[in-house]
Amino acid sequence: MASAEGPLDHHYRGEHPVRTLAYLFREDRWRVAGALCVFTVKHSPVWLLPLVTAAIIDTVVEHRPLSQLWLAAGAIMFILVVNYPLHLLYVRLLYGSVRRTGTALRSALCTRLQQLSIGYHNRTSAGVLQTKVVRDVETIEQMVQQSSDTGLGAATVLIGGLVIIAVRTPEFLPVFLVVVPLAGLLVMRLRSRLRRHNEEFRQEVEHLSSRVSEMTRLISVTRAHGLEADALRRMNETLRRVLRSGLRLDLMNGRFASAAWVFLNILGVVFLTVSALIAYHGLWGLTAGDVVMLSGFLTTLTNSASTLMGLAPVIARGLESVRSAGEVLQAPEVEDNAGKTTVEEVRGQFTFERVSFAYDDAGGQAVTGFDLTVQPGETIALVGASGAGKSTVLNLVIGFIRPTSGRLLLDGTDMNDLDLRSYRRFLSVVPQESILFEGTVRENVAYGMPDADEETVRAALRDANALEFVERLPDGLDTLVGDQGARLSGGQRQRLAIARALIRNPRVLILDEATSALDTRSERLVQQALRRLVAGRTTFVVAHRLSTVRDADRIVVMGDGRILQTGTHDELLRRGGAYAALHGDCARLPETGAA
Repeated sequence: MASAEGPLDHHYRGEHPVRTLAYLFREDRWRVAGALCVFTVKHSPVWLLPLVTAAIIDTVVEHRPLSQLWLAAGAIMFILVVNYPLHLLYVRLLYGSVRRTGTALRSALCTRLQQLSIGYHNRTSAGVLQTKVVRDVETIEQMVQQSSDTGLGAATVLIGGLVIIAVRTPEFLPVFLVVVPLAGLLVMRLRSRLRRHNEEFRQEVEHLSSRVSEMTRLISVTRAHGLEADALRRMNETLRRVLRSGLRLDLMNGRFASAAWVFLNILGVVFLTVSALIAYHGLWGLTAGDVVMLSGFLTTLTNSASTLMGLAPVIARGLESVRSAGEVLQAPEVEDNAGKTTVEEVRGQFTFERVSFAYDDAGGQAVTGFDLTVQPGETIALVGASGAGKSTVLNLVIGFIRPTSGRLLLDGTDMNDLDLRSYRRFLSVVPQESILFEGTVRENVAYGMPDADEETVRAALRDANALEFVERLPDGLDTLVGDQGARLSGGQRQRLAIARALIRNPRVLILDEATSALDTRSERLVQQALRRLVAGRTTFVVAHRLSTVRDADRIVVMGDGRILQTGTHDELLRRGGAYAALHGDCARLPETGAA
């Protein structure tokens, strides 16, 4: 957004949101200024029309030269005609600036979300972050647009009208400075009561929507137990509440509309009568045209004042959204890779030297005194009960977290000194729940590899035992998988995830419960694919199925963040102890959760 200083370099924390908003628009500040000037000119007929009307009436009543009539009419006609091109220019300048700034702000938010630590994302709801990127930026855009369209229109009418009154009939300026704000305040008080009823009605409608959703979800249960009457009784009660709230809102709308109309018209009649009497008696040099002009300005300026007051909630919501976006842009938990060594090659040796790690919100250490050397190409299986520290070790290997104490070396270099973004180009992760996006099979497999040709994609699918089912899909590689792969089975999704890992040809592989959610047949196909995937690669496996861990070069048994035992499957069974206890009499280890 800025050439010298990007939006992520700005200091938002503790700054007033108006100043933040001005910063966000600084690249378009001249376009915004131009839009304001254009708007003032294009909107001038609204506050010039009473003045022109007064000039025309005075020309007729006082038999002034007709040239004044033609001049007044011509001037207003010219301003009206140029309104169309000026309005288009205004929209291009202002709305273009708003859209560009909104897009740049969303891009900055997405950039920061990619930079923030995994710990931040674990603590912050994905829905909250999505709201900041989508709804908060939309609210900011709406605030600027409404403030410019409605607010600027009301402000120019108010200022222009008061200037004309001060020049043409200065005796009435104090009256307008008192009457207009009071009238606008009274209208706003009526609107505030209306807003409360609107809020109540909206909440009732939202409750109705929730109840309808609940009813549709429970239809099978309702019908199976013969509870249709109970379901309808609950729904009808909700419908009656919506009806009562709607009727109250309609009545309040009617009261407001009538009261505002009566009040403003009575005020107009009183003001018209008083100004007419002043003109009739020849006081202050008031003409018939001035009477009409003042009467017209009274209603126009009152509406403008109430409109400006009504913008307060819109502006408040917009500024709060500016603060909300600023919280993300200024969040301090950014993964620090600046100035660190770029990883050009990975052999796959990992050395844990007395590594310990504690989460900020945890009572104790997740991993304590972890000592382990992993040779290139070796497969290490991590097993243990839930909370043993297995997932923490995986996060350390990926670089999502850094050791609280001790060192973790990659090929002899402390990972604290490495640019982890460059290291992760040599790493692939196959999680328990395969993550697919709404696109084609080809796009999901070749994600992040735009240069991968069709043969490369097919080879990865073949090695992942996925090519056979992909070729049976309606459009083959170009079949849409649906949102989160909804059109595929769990085993099919997992094999696509393995193909995605294979096509990257990683040197380091992370398998996090990669087969736990599969049936027996799918597990067998996935296991075959995994054996191809781990060949020649340094692999860390977290699993609870015996078939997944028994072929590992070494099994590391963990408990309370510490290493309890290390060895092959057969060695650990002969030795007895923690692994034998986990193994028990069945072919599965206990199910494990994130540690």
